[in-house]
Amino acid sequence: MSAWRTAGQQPDWANDVVFMKKDRMIEVSILAFSALIVVVVMLLFSLPKAETMPAWATHLPAVNASLSFTCALCLVISGVAIKRGNVALHKRMNFSAFAVTALFLISYVTFHSVGVETRYPVDHPWRSVYLTILTSHIILAATVLPLALFSFYWALAGKFNLHRRIVKFSYPIWLYVSTTGVIVYLMISPFYRF
Repeated sequence: MSAWRTAGQQPDWANDVVFMKKDRMIEVSILAFSALIVVVVMLLFSLPKAETMPAWATHLPAVNASLSFTCALCLVISGVAIKRGNVALHKRMNFSAFAVTALFLISYVTFHSVGVETRYPVDHPWRSVYLTILTSHIILAATVLPLALFSFYWALAGKFNLHRRIVKFSYPIWLYVSTTGVIVYLMISPFYRF
C-alpha cells in the first residue's frame, strides 16, 4: 500500500486530475451557456414583430443603454484599479459589470420579445455608419460572452496567468460592446415608433 493511501491523502497528480476534470466541465458549461444565449437572441429576431407594445416596454431601450453605460464605467474603473494595484476595487467593479450585464441581458431579451421593430431610415446620411457600428457591436457581443466568462472563472479559480492572457482580448471587446451599445441607442432612438 502506498504512503499516500495510508496517510489518507491523494498524491498531487490525483488532485491535478480532479481539478482538470472540474475545469473541463466548467469550460464546456461556459461554451454551452454562451451558445444558448446566442441562439435565444437569434430566435428573438425571428419572432413576428408587434405593431404596438406595452407602455412599460417603451422604457427598456433607455434602460438598456443606461446599463451598457454603467457596465462600461465599471470596466474602466476596474482597469484603472488593477493597474494601480487595487485588487479589491478591481474585483468589485468586475462583479458589478457582470451583474449589470446580466440585468442588461434580461432587459434586452424582454424588450425584443415584446418590442416593435425599428429600422434606421434607408435615406439617412448616417445609415452606413450606424450599420457598421451595429454590425461590429452584434458580432463582438456574441464573441465577448464566453471570453468574459472564462476571464471571470479563471480569476476566481486563481489561475491568474490564464486570466491575464484572456483579458487582453475580453476587456477591450467588452468595453467596446458596452460603449457601442450606448452609441447604437443614441443613433436609433430618434426613429422609435413608440
